[in-house]
Amino acid sequence: MNASWLERNRHIVFVITLIIALGGAAGFYLRRPAQNPIEILSTEAAVTAAPTLTPRPEPTATPAPVRVYITGGVANSDVYFLPRGSIIKDAVKAAGGFTPDADPERINQAQELQDQQQIHIPRKGEKNPPPPVQDGQSAPNEEGGGSGVTGGVINLNTATLEELDTLPGIGPAIAQRIIDYRTSIGGFTSVDEITQVSGIGDSTFAKIKDLIRVE
Repeated sequence: MNASWLERNRHIVFVITLIIALGGAAGFYLRRPAQNPIEILSTEAAVTAAPTLTPRPEPTATPAPVRVYITGGVANSDVYFLPRGSIIKDAVKAAGGFTPDADPERINQAQELQDQQQIHIPRKGEKNPPPPVQDGQSAPNEEGGGSGVTGGVINLNTATLEELDTLPGIGPAIAQRIIDYRTSIGGFTSVDEITQVSGIGDSTFAKIKDLIRVE
């Protein structure tokens, strides 16, 4: 009976079996991981898609330091190289600070430094000191009159001992020798004549030749 039923309904059984097989295949296909489609880019698109390189910034030049010569009531009178924007107080610190006889209230320590300035820190009781700032914009001499300094350059024939003391490498002793030599010859006739003074050699003269004049 079963055989005759299968023979009569074999088409139905075939269709049911086919449906089951197709359903299983469809379920397997739907459950497999999705794959990203392969995209073929044109040459123009590939160039556009390339990462943009950020240009490297050009290096900026470091500002040159200011060169200042500080003298007077400081521990170490000398030429110092300081960053742009420094003030007189910074120069004093670089020179080792004030000496006990310095009179810092007579100079504006907040003034900004300029290249090739000479800064003179007045001493207490110092008479006829050079201008506190010498750079062509010098402050007026507080004691007034008789100064041998004009525009930051010292006149060898009228300079005082204190003014000569402000020159690089010239201390009070050599300054007095300059005055004694000036008196003995009746005055300098040229700046290089100062090398005849004991203690002033070629190296010292090279430091001061642009800071002195003869009139």
